[in-house]
Amino acid sequence: MSEAIVVTEAVRVPGSALTLRAVRASGPGGQNVNKVATKVDLRVDLAAIEGLSDSARARLEALARRRLDAEGRLVVTSQASRNQARNVEDAREKVWQLVAAALVRPRARIPTRVSASAEQRRLDVKRRRAALKRARTRPGGDD
Repeated sequence: MSEAIVVTEAVRVPGSALTLRAVRASGPGGQNVNKVATKVDLRVDLAAIEGLSDSARARLEALARRRLDAEGRLVVTSQASRNQARNVEDAREKVWQLVAAALVRPRARIPTRVSASAEQRRLDVKRRRAALKRARTRPGGDD
């Protein structure tokens, strides 16, 4: 069982919601890469995260949509380092950042009106463009 990830005083990912697996990493590492399992596969049960409001939970699910496995758990991998312990910390940091991002409520968009002068400029440009195209037509022709 892993240690809990504390995001804020109210929000935490309990250790029981985390499943850690070490696998062989790809990429550089010489002969070591064939022997040592340094890549970390961290799975998080999203339903077990404590202290999330319904809206924050919905935002978290939207952020994690592409990273879910068949059971609906968030899958975070790290192979940034050739050291397994550092990769575990990196994966835990990624989970922390994702949950922290879900806690941020997006600002509501306040609709604004286009100013009268901007609308007038748009219409003037349209008129000039139409006149230019009209001038290109063959004189006396129907089309």
